[in-house]
Amino acid sequence: MALVVVLALGFTYTNGFHDAANAIATSVSTRALTPRIALGLAAVMNLVGGFVGVRVAQTIGGDIISVPMGGAGVAVCAGALVGAICWNMITWWRGMPSSSSHALIGGLGGAALAAGWAGAGASVKWQSIFDNVVVPMVLSPVLGLVGGFAVMTAILWLFRRSAPGPTARGFRYAQTVSAAAMAFGHGMQDAAKTAGVVALALVASGHRAPGDLSIPWWAIASSAVVLSIGTYAGGWRIIRTLGSRIIDLTPPQGFAAEATAATVLYVATATGAPISTTQAISSAIVGVGATRSAKSVRWGVARSIAIAWVLTIPGAGLIAAVVYLLIATFL
Repeated sequence: MALVVVLALGFTYTNGFHDAANAIATSVSTRALTPRIALGLAAVMNLVGGFVGVRVAQTIGGDIISVPMGGAGVAVCAGALVGAICWNMITWWRGMPSSSSHALIGGLGGAALAAGWAGAGASVKWQSIFDNVVVPMVLSPVLGLVGGFAVMTAILWLFRRSAPGPTARGFRYAQTVSAAAMAFGHGMQDAAKTAGVVALALVASGHRAPGDLSIPWWAIASSAVVLSIGTYAGGWRIIRTLGSRIIDLTPPQGFAAEATAATVLYVATATGAPISTTQAISSAIVGVGATRSAKSVRWGVARSIAIAWVLTIPGAGLIAAVVYLLIATFL
């Protein structure tokens, strides 16, 4: 159990620096904020947002997999976290903004399938995954794409007679608010997910009664703190990809993308759906860029990001399955 807590905090740290780009890349690329100020703002808002996402934690802890009591159940949680950490590090090294959330969900599924195959009694809740993961996973980038296009179109129409210089300066100031909102949404989603795995492991290890998936306050608090520390460390490879490689962002475009992605995150958190902050902001950026022209979007980069999204769940799941089987041989 102690190992699971350490791994959970390790995953949360990698989540922080891997997904720091989600909140600040657009603000940094448009020079609305300096990198360190942007990272500091994101870290603080991640910390605050981490205390608000308990419904997402309950979804991760109770609606993704079933684990047996005892060492095998704890090993499933450990394998899932190792798989998610490895996938985060691989995609960070490649500079690909994949989803830490989907890496964790894939890790849970892969470890549970391996445990079930080995006769340990774990299983995947397929219907729940379809309702709580697959449907939001498909809808969130669509909403980000359409929403980003709609918000940017509205901005272009409202400010069509405004002077470009003052308008750009105004939107740079506005990006401070939209970046803070995005970081708050990231904290709501991603700090809670790790706490859900800890709650699941507490039940498996016998520290909680079976079925008691209430989220301990110390798990939420520690996840929020470690997430904010990881965010401040920054993941510059991915920041460059989101901030400049998809489109060349202007301050109005940066504001539109951040505001759209933050809205998608808030709606998902209210329903308990564990969506990807990376998908929300990436799709919003593409939608914003498409208002200028289809050629303004670097579709090759967008395609590479989409491929990383598709590979995340099976990739993290495969690593988690192997790790679980290695752990199980020593139980």
